Amino acid sequence: LAKTSGKDIVQFANAVKISSPAIDGKVCSKGYAAVGTAQGKEYARVPDDSSSAGKTAQCSGLNKSDAKNEHKFLSKFVSLTGVNEGENWPTGSGATSSNTTVVKGSTNSSAKAVATDLVALNRDEKTIVAGLLAKT
Repeated sequence: LAKTSGKDIVQFANAVKISSPAIDGKVCSKGYAAVGTAQGKEYARVPDDSSSAGKTAQCSGLNKSDAKNEHKFLSKFVSLTGVNEGENWPTGSGATSSNTTVVKGSTNSSAKAVATDLVALNRDEKTIVAGLLAKT
């Protein structure tokens, strides 16, 4: 996935959102891949934790206990973090605690998080995803 362009990931995410909202809600919806020391509660193009904003640009970087449920979707990750404009893909970013210092994730961090979430899907969901990826 890391070699897939941001525009193609956006097309894939939109296809998943339309074809299977349940799968959309299983990708980029967790908190295991957080970047930086700040805790993420919502996706944004530019990470920021001033006043505990919790804005992250890392897929599955929503590790704050009050992470916004409406952000826990692959489609929200790509639409809110600038993936279509070549930002935060394949490498995401986060913020350091209590300020706006942006920290890049490890190489391909968002692509790896998407892949991890896709691998965790059940067999039927993987079949759907494979078909959608083939069309992208």
